Amino acid sequence: MSVAAAGYLARRAAQKERVRILYRRALKDTLNWAVHRHLFYEDADLLRARFENNKHVEDPDTIDRMISDGEAQYNKWRHPDPYIVPWAPGGSKFTRNPTPPEGIEIVYNYGREEND
Repeated sequence: MSVAAAGYLARRAAQKERVRILYRRALKDTLNWAVHRHLFYEDADLLRARFENNKHVEDPDTIDRMISDGEAQYNKWRHPDPYIVPWAPGGSKFTRNPTPPEGIEIVYNYGREEND
């Protein structure tokens, strides 16, 4: 394999990765905008159709430009307050019950202690 072919394949692999990441981020962000699941399915179908329409573009420069335009549009329309699972970092329940300070002992078998 020549150096030019290897460079072309590496560039295409990087482009595929950028497209995959862009699609996944946009799809997850669509969940933030859609209040109900049936609305999400419609929006997800439209998003998928937008990606499928450009599936057969072969020119690497055009693909790079389209990816940059897509990333800019995603950043422009990204949800300002995305949904975060409550127990995940940044969620409403994350570290709600912090670890106890040193010297405090927690008895997990309360009421079932062994008689000494």
